[in-house]
Amino acid sequence: MNMQIENNFSYHAPKPGQPEIYTAIREKAKELAYLIDEKAPNSREKSLAMTKLEEAVMWANAAVARN
Repeated sequence: MNMQIENNFSYHAPKPGQPEIYTAIREKAKELAYLIDEKAPNSREKSLAMTKLEEAVMWANAAVARN
């Protein structure tokens, strides 16, 4: 059995304090998203920046949940 696979593909119920961490991560990312939206011209690059920001939030939250 590969414990990394087991951990990565399992549900992780929030532990005390984790929902607040998820909220803080999302709020900071939202600030950056608004800055990018305001300053970057509409373009493929802007779309990619927004997508990568969403991915960063997802992976940061996964780090909190999995570890």
